[in-house]
Amino acid sequence: MVASGGSRAPLRDTATANLTYRRRRRAPTVPILARPTKIRPGYVRAGSSQEAVITTGDIAPPTPETWAYAEAYTTEDPAVLHARQRAAEVGAVPIGAGGGAILRLLAAAVEAKTVVEVGTGVGVSALYILGGMRTDGVLTSVDVESEHQRLAREAFTEAGIPPNRTRLIPGSALDVLPRLTDGAYDLVFCDADKSEYVEYLEQAIRLLRPGGLVAFDNALWHNRVADTAQRDPETVAIRELGRAVRDHDRLMPSLLPVGDGLLVALKR
Repeated sequence: MVASGGSRAPLRDTATANLTYRRRRRAPTVPILARPTKIRPGYVRAGSSQEAVITTGDIAPPTPETWAYAEAYTTEDPAVLHARQRAAEVGAVPIGAGGGAILRLLAAAVEAKTVVEVGTGVGVSALYILGGMRTDGVLTSVDVESEHQRLAREAFTEAGIPPNRTRLIPGSALDVLPRLTDGAYDLVFCDADKSEYVEYLEQAIRLLRPGGLVAFDNALWHNRVADTAQRDPETVAIRELGRAVRDHDRLMPSLLPVGDGLLVALKR
């Protein structure tokens, strides 16, 4: 991750230079968040919001076969697979297996007892999150589609999830989230209206305790975010979210190229 803000100070000696610029072998570079930049291959630039670059050395970008291997690394249980079938039937697009496994890991890492999910879908992501939460934890999930939430309840029952571990609230996220308690949640996961992602972020920061995590699915949005020629409203909104998360002084972010992209940040 490259820090943002500030101008570059003159370099006084080699030790200082190593903290700001590090010369490496020329290698393929990947721009972060598709900023229009002038990138000089072989350098890592720190302290600038105008340029960002990653050097990969001799590591080649993943091939489609490698990506598919990583996505299939963990095995999905029958309840998740059945939920995916329901999702296909109603036209809902759930998080992929790789992203779901990361959500489960994040929930376990923070020993999540209270989680907010924006976008229930038919319960695929919720099953992953519940799998990592404490056994006495409660997942609050919001969705405008009550039929999707009905199918999610079926998935929870099939997976043996007790009813008191989930709270499904029908309605618009921007209407429901402001009614939830400040600083009371360990994890917030968002996978709903992309045009509202920045507003979800504002609510998530308020809802999370210090040390809590926020995660956004579709952070690469079908390879459109990295393509500066793409200016549709959803792509622009996700780019804006990326900048907001990266530049927020209370967040420690990482953009993971898993599935369709998973943007994760810890609240300091």
